[in-house]
Amino acid sequence: MLFVVMGCSVAFALLAVEVIHRLVRRFTHSGKMYRPGQVFGVLLAAQISLTAYPIDVPVASHALGVALILGGAWLLSALISTLVDVSLSRIRTDVTDNRHARRVHTQITLVRRLTLVVIGVLAMGAILMTFPGARAVGSTVLASAAVIGAVAAFSAQSLLGNLISGLQIAFSDAVRLDDVVVVEGEWGRVEDITLTYVVLHLWDDRRLVLPTSHFLKTPFENWTRTRSALLGTVELDLDWTVPVEAMRQEMRSMLEGSDLWDGRVSVLQVTQATQGFVRVRALVSAADAGKLWDLRCLTREHLVDWVHRQHSGALPQIRTRAVTGVKKAQPTSDQHTDARVFGESVDGTLREQAFAGPKQ
Repeated sequence: MLFVVMGCSVAFALLAVEVIHRLVRRFTHSGKMYRPGQVFGVLLAAQISLTAYPIDVPVASHALGVALILGGAWLLSALISTLVDVSLSRIRTDVTDNRHARRVHTQITLVRRLTLVVIGVLAMGAILMTFPGARAVGSTVLASAAVIGAVAAFSAQSLLGNLISGLQIAFSDAVRLDDVVVVEGEWGRVEDITLTYVVLHLWDDRRLVLPTSHFLKTPFENWTRTRSALLGTVELDLDWTVPVEAMRQEMRSMLEGSDLWDGRVSVLQVTQATQGFVRVRALVSAADAGKLWDLRCLTREHLVDWVHRQHSGALPQIRTRAVTGVKKAQPTSDQHTDARVFGESVDGTLREQAFAGPKQ
């Protein structure tokens, strides 16, 4: 009789899970809850059957209870992940100004991970409480909680510090997912933020993994904290004959024909004029860091090519001039041509005697 009731209960549970899955998938387009729902439904049906028709097998009943706790934790984790995915899918980050969206993505992602950790800890605690011996040990542990707490805090100081740093990063808005940052001299984009570490996707496809506490203790550059638009410079050392105004008009014409330029800033100025060169600095703007890099390279290449083709005389060059008509002074009778510090001149001889030291 027990097996008949259990079989009917399991079949009904699987049917109910299938119906619920189809409804959930229609609205969320996610199937994360399907498998854990089946497992939890079967275990719940078996538990209800054993409650109605108890059997004298304590081990089986206890094992079923432990499995039911694990199945419930799995289903709850899948439910939270599904809700988070649905929420994040409605907040788009593939737009030009996505600062707020990236902030929400960062916070929700970290909160989800923290919630999953809490669910796992609670599930393990609930399983341990099903063992009578574990409850006795728990009483002993609580009696010495102060000592154990001190030891655990000392041992897990780094881990707890990173966990707290992860929460601070999530809600302080210092760094978010998809932010462009410069850390330890490396330029990259924030690919992932966990409770303990941050993964940067560097420009050359390497991954730089840093603890979350690093971003609270060490200064770093965030190029997209307020907005993604940036300014960049291009500097050229040219000859004094360079036509600055014509060069300025040429750069403006080039920028207007480029899709990389966002139309905000186009400035060309002489920032230095020393020795044999003048330093020309071009200041340009772009919508994001990637476009800015390409625009700076394009501006540099175009200006170098323009100077070479149109004004080759303005290329860097060193001038020399021969001086004629100046007679070389002839030494007098009391002068010598030897100009060495310690030489054959009178002054050189005196200097040699002064620095030679005592004679042997």
